Amino acid sequence: MRVDIVSIFPEYFAPLDLSLIGKARSGGLLDLTVHDLRTWTYDVHRTVDDTPYGGGPGMVMRPEPWGEALDALAAPPGAAPGSLPGGGTADGWRPPRLLVPTPTGVRFSQALAHELAAEQHLIFACGRYEGIDQRVLDHAATRMPVTEVSLGDYVLFGGEVAVLVIMEAVTRLLPGVLGNAGSLDEESHAHGLLEAPVYTKPPVWRGHEVPAVLRSGDHGRIARWRRDESLRRTAARRPDMIAALPGDSLDKRDVATLGEAGFPVPSADMAK
Repeated sequence: MRVDIVSIFPEYFAPLDLSLIGKARSGGLLDLTVHDLRTWTYDVHRTVDDTPYGGGPGMVMRPEPWGEALDALAAPPGAAPGSLPGGGTADGWRPPRLLVPTPTGVRFSQALAHELAAEQHLIFACGRYEGIDQRVLDHAATRMPVTEVSLGDYVLFGGEVAVLVIMEAVTRLLPGVLGNAGSLDEESHAHGLLEAPVYTKPPVWRGHEVPAVLRSGDHGRIARWRRDESLRRTAARRPDMIAALPGDSLDKRDVATLGEAGFPVPSADMAK
C-alpha cells in the first residue's frame, strides 16, 4: 500500500517510524511518505491560510497549495501532475482515495479500516484552523474518491492525530504486518462485540486469581467463557453494539447470557 500524508506539521508523524508501522515501512509492506504542504507555496511567508468569506472567527486553509499538492500526489505514475482529471485510468492505474479528517466527517470504524486496508493508495489531507476550503474537496471528488472522516464527537487542533489513529488501525490489517494474523479474529469490534478480558502469568497476583476456566485446558469451555464475557462487557459498555447485532448471530446461550446481564433479550425465534 502507498500512503501520502500532507500536513503543515510533518514532524508530527515521527511515531510512524516506530513499532509495527515502522517495521511495515522498512519491510516494504507500506510505502509511506509525509509531505509539508508549504512545499506548494511560493510567497516569502509560505502562506497556507486566509480569512473566511462571510466573516467569522479563525482562518481557512487556502485552495492553491492543496490543489497543487493533490495534483502532484494523485497523478498516475509517469504522468504530468493533474493529468486524467476525470479520474480515468492508464495501464490499470486506479486513482487514490483521499481521506480528510474533520469533525463533520463520517465516524471512523473498524469496518472502514478494513475498507481502507483494501485500497492501493491513500492520501491524507490534514486540515488546520477552521478547515480546508471546500472547493479543494469538491474538485478532488471529480478525480478520486473523497472521504471526510471523524474519530468521534469532539474537536482537535488538526487532522494529524486522527491520521495517526487511522494509520494504526489500517496498517495492522495489511497482510504480513501482524506476526499472528489470527489475533484479528478475536479482538474488539472484529465481530460486532468487545473483546473478553485477557490474563497472563502468574495465576495469582495481589490476591486476584486468573479465572479457573482459562487454566482448565478445556478449549470448548474457554471459547464459551470468552464469548459470554464478550457479550457481558459489550452489553455493559456499548449497548448500541448489542442492539446492532443481527438476531440470527445469537444462539440460545448468548440470549441467556444477555438476559442475565440485564440486557433486553431478543425473541426466542431469533436465536439459533
